[in-house]
Amino acid sequence: MSFEFHYDRKKYFQQQYQNTKKYIIPFIEKKLNVSSKIRVLEIGSGEGGVLKAFYELGCDITGIDLAPNKIENANKYFSEIRKSNSFEFFAGDIYDFNFSELKKFDLILLKDTIEHIHDQGKLLKFLAQNIHDNGYIFIAFPPWQMPWGGHQQICDNKIVSLMPYIHLLPNFLYKGILKIFGENDKKINNLMETKETGITIERFERILRVNQFIVAHKIFYLINPNYEIKFGLKPKKQFNIISKIPYIRDLFITTCFYLIRK
Repeated sequence: MSFEFHYDRKKYFQQQYQNTKKYIIPFIEKKLNVSSKIRVLEIGSGEGGVLKAFYELGCDITGIDLAPNKIENANKYFSEIRKSNSFEFFAGDIYDFNFSELKKFDLILLKDTIEHIHDQGKLLKFLAQNIHDNGYIFIAFPPWQMPWGGHQQICDNKIVSLMPYIHLLPNFLYKGILKIFGENDKKINNLMETKETGITIERFERILRVNQFIVAHKIFYLINPNYEIKFGLKPKKQFNIISKIPYIRDLFITTCFYLIRK
């Protein structure tokens, strides 16, 4: 059972918007005043649901995504809510864009994106070159070892989509289970790629230190704010004592919110 919001893109767009307005913007505003004066870039923007919340506040927004169909939807959705501030969406690889033409940004967003990117250290170095010295980067991701850190919830089979922790099995066992439950080769390849790029809290913070980033603010959640809209579950921060235990915490944190700066 792949959850329906992965296919109903307009519904997913609205869910992303509501989640951002209620949880992400208040988190960012602990350190950065989100106003009409700032320029915002989102990498892996999809249809732009996250960016819609910033657009409503008067920010100039830019979205980049690998999927042309999602960018096509984004331009359609935003043309329906056009305001005086600017929006622009591009389909392609982040490294293919000439950011000197786009100018630097005040805020860069990666929501549930970094865990799909190879060489996350290279990405952070790249972003550091394209953000103002006093700018921030917001990154949210599910730790790899959390129950559904392998994104198996996108599986078509209802049973396997609900199986926690199976992505932590050795590759041959994981692939075998996916095949037994009828997942197609394309879905299996996508899930195995996520197994390669999935990131832990410990490795993420190590990458930040190596690349000389400072953590300005962070929150670890036991119950992901996304689950409020999807499943009717009230978001809950992870207990402080659990959040401080390296490696163990990754098993019981469903998402991390980080605000970092150079």
